[in-house]
Amino acid sequence: MYIAAVVLSVLLALFSFTAGAPKAQLKGSVPEGLIAKGLSSGLVRFIGLAEIAAAVGLVVGIWWPPLGIAAAIGLAVVMIGAVRYHAKWGDYANSEARGAATAPILFAFVAVAAALTLTASQ
Repeated sequence: MYIAAVVLSVLLALFSFTAGAPKAQLKGSVPEGLIAKGLSSGLVRFIGLAEIAAAVGLVVGIWWPPLGIAAAIGLAVVMIGAVRYHAKWGDYANSEARGAATAPILFAFVAVAAALTLTASQ
């Protein structure tokens, strides 16, 4: 179970960091799109920093599981917020935006799985 927890934590950390870095720096098309749809630049930066913090927490959580569990749960909460945001803007009905909009659903499930495997591996 520990190996599964490590694999899930590392994969989630990579995803979370690569998704959060552009938002934290407010560079690239993703932050610009979020701001264009009504999110403030401060909120976009906060989301990016939360994703980066989750990545750090997941990696450190390999050695200290309580932090990894908290980071995985926090990332799941952020992803659920992203799902609500995409639903509000109708991205699931739009065939062009559907691909990017389904990623938070997948990663919310993976974050919950990581939290469960980290808990079971203690």
